[in-house]
Amino acid sequence: MNATKRKTCPVCDEILRGRSDKIFCSSDCRTTFHNSQNKDASSFMSSVNNILRKNRRILMKLNQGGKAKVHVKQLMQEGYKFAYHTNEYTTKSGKKYIFCYDQGFLEIESGMLALVVKQDYVV
Repeated sequence: MNATKRKTCPVCDEILRGRSDKIFCSSDCRTTFHNSQNKDASSFMSSVNNILRKNRRILMKLNQGGKAKVHVKQLMQEGYKFAYHTNEYTTKSGKKYIFCYDQGFLEIESGMLALVVKQDYVV
């Protein structure tokens, strides 16, 4: 007796028909499988992106005119998370701007920050 085991879809256990190297029965099952494999990474990335978006909204709210000065405590009260930003820019004179997308700040004196909007020349 030649009992050949038929291949089944790893998601729904449907018997696979068609090409011999087929892995999934449909594109829906393929998508479901790969989404489940990447769930942890996607969840982490989602939470980081949510923090970045919130940081940007806070900076925009406090800097509606394009240039403003605020105390660090004010950002903290709004819920700003200083560990999360998208990039930094250091000028030739050594001043370091911290950006969350297009919104950023520069420490100008102890506890005081100058809020800025990223300019085209700032990479």
